Amino acid sequence: MAELTVRPMTTEDADAVLAIYQAGLDAGDASFETAAPTWPAFDAAKLADHRFVAVDTDGAVIGWVAVSPTSTRAVYAGVVEHSVYVNPAAQGRGAGRLLLAALIASTEASGVWTIQSGVFPENTASLALHRRAGFRVIGTRERVGRHHGRWRDVILLERRSPTVD
Repeated sequence: MAELTVRPMTTEDADAVLAIYQAGLDAGDASFETAAPTWPAFDAAKLADHRFVAVDTDGAVIGWVAVSPTSTRAVYAGVVEHSVYVNPAAQGRGAGRLLLAALIASTEASGVWTIQSGVFPENTASLALHRRAGFRVIGTRERVGRHHGRWRDVILLERRSPTVD
């Protein structure tokens, strides 16, 4: 197993990040989205200080994590929603765990007290990854949206920082 490292995401990572995003969308259990956005749209939606990529020993990007603010209201300044994607060919190597660890360290250092996400119940690998990273299930939104012609539930997850109060 090749050693993996995590580093901040740069513009040079755009093609790899969007390809990994699209591969996750194509698998069918990652998001209601069906097409990855353009890089300018992705870049505008994600907070610059909390974007990371996992790279293998060859420097190839094999996964990414990023956050978006959940609201523009000041009271929610410490709450973000995250996405984490790993290239299907690289899953099971620990990239997701490393990416979430980097994200947690980064967000806590900047005063973020809650990281949240929504995951399809069928995405059992993502649910297990999040559970191991300290996320808890806070509820299920039943039949919240249609995806590829069928109603989908979404499990809401959050991780509350034990250090940011």
